Amino acid sequence: MAKKVIVIGSGFSGLSAACNLAADGHDVTILEKNEQTGGRARQYSAQGFTFDMGPSWYWMPDVFEQFFARFGRQVSEYYNLVRLDPSYRVYFGPNDRLDVPADMAALEAMFEQLEPGSTASLRRFLAEAGYKYQVGMNEFVQKPSHSILEFADWRVVSSLFRLQMFTSMSKHVKSLFRHEKLIKLLEFPVLFLGATPEKTPALYSLMNYADLALGTWYPQGGMYKIVEAMTLLAQSLGVKIVLNAEVAQINTEGGKATGVRTRDGQVFAADAVVGAADYHHVESKLLSTETRNYNETYWQSRVMAPSCLIFYVGVSKRLDHLLHHNLFFDEDFGRHAREIYETPRWPERPLFYVSAPSKTDPSVAPEGCENLFILIPVAPGLEDTPAIREHYYNLVMQRLAVLTGQRIGESVVYRRAYAHNDFVRDYHAFRGNAYGLANTLMQTAFLKPRLRNKKVSNLFYTGQLTVPGPGVPPAIISGQVVAREVGKVLSND
Repeated sequence: MAKKVIVIGSGFSGLSAACNLAADGHDVTILEKNEQTGGRARQYSAQGFTFDMGPSWYWMPDVFEQFFARFGRQVSEYYNLVRLDPSYRVYFGPNDRLDVPADMAALEAMFEQLEPGSTASLRRFLAEAGYKYQVGMNEFVQKPSHSILEFADWRVVSSLFRLQMFTSMSKHVKSLFRHEKLIKLLEFPVLFLGATPEKTPALYSLMNYADLALGTWYPQGGMYKIVEAMTLLAQSLGVKIVLNAEVAQINTEGGKATGVRTRDGQVFAADAVVGAADYHHVESKLLSTETRNYNETYWQSRVMAPSCLIFYVGVSKRLDHLLHHNLFFDEDFGRHAREIYETPRWPERPLFYVSAPSKTDPSVAPEGCENLFILIPVAPGLEDTPAIREHYYNLVMQRLAVLTGQRIGESVVYRRAYAHNDFVRDYHAFRGNAYGLANTLMQTAFLKPRLRNKKVSNLFYTGQLTVPGPGVPPAIISGQVVAREVGKVLSND
């Protein structure tokens, strides 16, 4: 007889877990708080513009292909994927920008032009990063991380030094490159991992391999196409999805979860429960004190990845000098990173990022218009007021106009801000975070919050606050890993 599994939340990890559990023959129901699936990757439309609300970078295409292949499907059955070339543009100041090419020979030529002799260093850097990517994605992230003993395998232990777990990203990059622009380019992916490059393990140069070697892609129609694909797949596998169904309580008896109760009083029986919502919220609001893995002191001591202030902007004309992805590094990278991680505060002169998907995809904006997604990474847990949002909107729009050499503000016909308070309201995000738990050395693998409840034997967690960590591909893998663990428990019942 099929066992009943309730999945709380329909973000990437929840959808991934549900698909895998359903494929293994279980009776799976997803309960989603909001009006559509996708969690932080929701999408909305206004005045003819269609905005992806969360993730905007499509990296690690192999993870998506492997996910769908598990069910005998291909990505191409669901959406049209295009590789961006250039991958993105980096602004260092007015009339000072760098386009990062998709072609490796062109990338090497760009490095060589900025720093003669750096081609050999780039090849070495990417070879090492490629090794980390293969080991990291095929060994580390596939482990449930219940115990340090999982990492006692001689292949893993022997890899630790090659993986550079004990060398900082900053030291690693600066040992190979001297040019300031190249250093910023290679350090930027770790800005969202939860620590400065000086405190992030050089293991995470695997992000550079994903960026520079595997490429930056885009699903036509927006990132929500991935959510739609996974939702359709889940339903085809028999998963039942209930929207506008916020879970208020996980019912437990005798050390087991027996089901969940929603805000409107519905009770769903379960042989196992997977918390794919915010881990801290599931622990602190849905469980009794004696059935929690961690207390509030533990959570307050965690190092969080950033939150962010986002502006969704519709512009009534086409804009020049922007690509699909644009990074604005015209201010001090180190200072902004410290204002996120070391002395948390609203940044005085922030870096920011602009996605203009209408450069690639005409479907996301009315004809002759531009769709902008503007993001400032900031510390979690900050005061979030309309006045603060307005200040940063004006600051960013002024700098954007200066750096790209055009008037923009007067052509804005739609805008919406989204920050800490919204993350809390929509996703119960701990401290209003956007990217989950920081990927520091002391919060890696078995040092992250456990994916299995220690006191409730059939309750599990998945998503960005547990293994393997934040990001869309890790979230998909997290769902796969937890599904295997749930399956083991159910097969023994």
